[in-house]
Amino acid sequence: MFKSFFAGLLIVLCLIISSCSAGVSGLQSYVNTNKGYEFLYPNGWIPVNLGSSARGSVDVVFRDLVERTENLSVIINEVPDGKTLEDLGTPSEVGYRLLKVINSTPKADREAEFIRAESREGTDKTYYLLEYEENLPDQGERHNIASVAVSRGKIFTFSLSTPQRRWDQVKDSFEIAAKSFSVR
Repeated sequence: MFKSFFAGLLIVLCLIISSCSAGVSGLQSYVNTNKGYEFLYPNGWIPVNLGSSARGSVDVVFRDLVERTENLSVIINEVPDGKTLEDLGTPSEVGYRLLKVINSTPKADREAEFIRAESREGTDKTYYLLEYEENLPDQGERHNIASVAVSRGKIFTFSLSTPQRRWDQVKDSFEIAAKSFSVR
């Protein structure tokens, strides 16, 4: 009798545990203890070797093994001492500034459209979630979602990007990944 009770209890616990983790199925964890950030990313994605040609502020890049243009990156830049994310502006203001940078890059044919901005509170940091679409001459329409935070005098931008045609398939996992981004 005790065996069947414990077996039943074990099955119920397994079902509860698996249903709680269902929201993050298909995602892996990446932790950079040296730079102080972590995030979840989709299974089947691999790190890109940035080599010596990497731009100084790009810290890490991953891409999908199959859909090679689907990617994520973490970009780290300096901010003035003592500045918080809120000091840099509201989510919309920061989002529009990012959009302005995107639209003013050397690729003159590049056009981006801001979709949404929201704020979320982590354990001890504020994060802005930004979403936008862009049209690139060589890649077509793309959908991007980014999480931005300030910590230790640096602004961290975690961004995921996919071709627009795939957005409906990946938006849930991209949203979870973007919201998983945290800095210390």
